[in-house]
Amino acid sequence: MAAKNIKSVFQQLPKIENKLRGMSEILLANLVMIGEIPAPTFREERRVQFILDRFNEAGLTECSTDEAGNGIGVLPGSDDDQSILLCAHSDTVFNEKVDHTMQVNTDSITGTGVADNSLGTAILATIPYILEELEIKLKSNLVLLAGVKTLGRGDLHGIRFFLENNKFNIQSAICLEGVELGRLSYSSIGMLRGEITCKVPEAYDWSRFGDASAILTLNEVINKINDIRLPKRPRTSIVMGSIEGGTSFDTIALESTLGFEVRSESQKVVDEIGERIEEIGIEVSSKMGDHVNVDIFARRSPGGIEFSHPLTRCARSILNELGLEPRLAPSISELSALIDKKIPALTLGLSTGDHLHEKNETIKIDPLYKGITQIIGTLLAIDGGYCD
Repeated sequence: MAAKNIKSVFQQLPKIENKLRGMSEILLANLVMIGEIPAPTFREERRVQFILDRFNEAGLTECSTDEAGNGIGVLPGSDDDQSILLCAHSDTVFNEKVDHTMQVNTDSITGTGVADNSLGTAILATIPYILEELEIKLKSNLVLLAGVKTLGRGDLHGIRFFLENNKFNIQSAICLEGVELGRLSYSSIGMLRGEITCKVPEAYDWSRFGDASAILTLNEVINKINDIRLPKRPRTSIVMGSIEGGTSFDTIALESTLGFEVRSESQKVVDEIGERIEEIGIEVSSKMGDHVNVDIFARRSPGGIEFSHPLTRCARSILNELGLEPRLAPSISELSALIDKKIPALTLGLSTGDHLHEKNETIKIDPLYKGITQIIGTLLAIDGGYCD
């Protein structure tokens, strides 16, 4: 099955979707088996090894892990001079103590991390079998990357290491995310991510009855962050995503932590807000007498390809051909690392789902076939030279 022109790619999409429905057994089996392997950031080894086993069974070459721990497999093309990268992050936000049992229903699968991003890695593991079943032989090498150390403090370490050290001439890349189907990310926004930790000092004067608490100190920090004036243009937000502190009702909290992100279309605004948050930490520490530490451990820069770039245009057309409305949104995940390397790249969603980042995370099965079809169509368009 070869694409003579971009219109022939569009014409093949219905046949591809129909054939994929006949491959549901291997698709769902890989998803369940991958989803039931815990893979918190920095501890993805077992999941990566499972994916490598699938690569080896499919006859891929150069199946290995690199020094960062990424799982890599290569489906050789007829033209060894160029490569397409297909990647998915293998880590999730859940630790090993959480139940990872996948519940398969007639129209959905529910389980910890199934949408973000067990589904993405399952498709990565299954794509060689799909291409073989569809009798698709690419001219480009297809490099499959199960990335590690992506989320949180991982700060995209896996894919950054790969991009710095790989030997492939990567022309374009596609990043796979479980949800949402129709997602089309082609740019990155400015971002910084960090934690603010407040601690009651060991030498605290406990005669000050009732007014000691790391939670109260952190509350002061939060109030001051809320007072930061954010511009409407460029669009900017501060996300306070997690908070931890204390052990019981009747015990003074000796430590509390806030996880936060600053996002903006302007790098200058991100940097200015980051400086202000660091100042707030010093200010509150001085005022309250507690230790306040601001740890900024991840940053992203704005960038990406244009809306009118041929790769974006082809992806939009494929979504439209499948009856899907493109949802344009910037990304701060693997796409950012590819943008930094000036590699034309997209992030695409695979299915619809609910309860993202909750233990009952759910993906719908039926939309998945369109989701995979868009990936195959986009690969054919890139391979045919229609996205250059």
